[in-house]
Amino acid sequence: MPHPERIAIVGASLGGLRTAQALRGRGKFEGTLTLIGAEPHYPYDRPPLSKQLLAGEWGPEKTLLDPPDRVDGLGLDLRLGVRAESLDLEAREVALSEGERVGFDSLIIATGAAPRTLPNTPELAGIHTLRTIDDSMRIRAALAEGPKVAVVGAGFIGAEVAAVARSAGLEVTLIEALPAPLAQSAGVEVGEALAALHRDRGVDVRCDALVAGIEGGERVERVVLADGSTVDADLVVVGIGVAPETGWLEGSGLELRDGVVCDATLAAAPGVYALGDVCRWYNPVFDEEMRVEHWTNVIHQSRQVARNLLAEPGEARPFASVPYVWSDQYDLSIQSLGHPKADDEVEVLHGSLESREFVVGYRRNGIIVGGLTFNMPQQLSSYRPLIEQRTPWEAVLEHAQAMS
Repeated sequence: MPHPERIAIVGASLGGLRTAQALRGRGKFEGTLTLIGAEPHYPYDRPPLSKQLLAGEWGPEKTLLDPPDRVDGLGLDLRLGVRAESLDLEAREVALSEGERVGFDSLIIATGAAPRTLPNTPELAGIHTLRTIDDSMRIRAALAEGPKVAVVGAGFIGAEVAAVARSAGLEVTLIEALPAPLAQSAGVEVGEALAALHRDRGVDVRCDALVAGIEGGERVERVVLADGSTVDADLVVVGIGVAPETGWLEGSGLELRDGVVCDATLAAAPGVYALGDVCRWYNPVFDEEMRVEHWTNVIHQSRQVARNLLAEPGEARPFASVPYVWSDQYDLSIQSLGHPKADDEVEVLHGSLESREFVVGYRRNGIIVGGLTFNMPQQLSSYRPLIEQRTPWEAVLEHAQAMS
């Protein structure tokens, strides 16, 4: 395709802003650059929403990715508080909620994901999901009233909310459908170590617990579990994962399958790229298609998309990466590398699960595919090149031995 004169970016969060900056960087792209965001806020950072902002340690302004004047200095056609409603790929137009249509030569899809909700959730006050800055501020205000808190879902977001609420001295119940927190992504053994930490801090952690319903009058009063037991709660935060925001792309001609399906260069169609939570691409490091919901993945993909979009024909590079994610809970730092799955074999490489200072490795088909640590980040980082190079497990054990 010829070099674009008009680029539209749909999604004005981390991925959209960083891609815009990469396109403008060093004078690479001087044409019309439209940035469309459904929220009215200038682009802000999401990780603090379940930590520093929720805990009241930060004000909302501290979550901004860049000061507004720096964003304005990019010379963007900035459309905030406007939702993309459909894509006409043939006409190269995005239809907006306000009725306008934005034309483009190249399109970048960075619409992220939306929280999943429990089926048949009643319309009661006090039931929340956490994805946006407004969500975080509403939950923060509710926490200040001293409620009994039930958190449904013990993934990173749910566990972080539980840690913030418990650290504020509130009565907290953490409800997880799986045998342990993080069981699907980190394994049951690691998940049980995390559950033990929360229990030691006074959280009532209930695993293998399915939610049958939520009850109350005008506001929530209790969560009913499938075994018939109940959890009294004035505040319920549901953190059961997210779904990629692709509804506006239905009928566009793009392939949608738990995200926008892209090739290894992050291209979904000629001149159309996706990145971040909404992007499903072929990752050569793991020889498989994947969708990754991590902050660092967005940063790296935004740079690659900017480069590939402006590259000469045939010069687009594949995006080969080792995903990385972290979570802070109480005084615990959890960090994970790679792409572990629930059925991978797990082995402790350093420390011990009981001490809550360890590194575990994940083995699949005889090679290392991931690593995770509680409070041993330096040791974990040494495994990144081993994961990237698809290192056989025997060599991984030799590396662990040499580091001990």
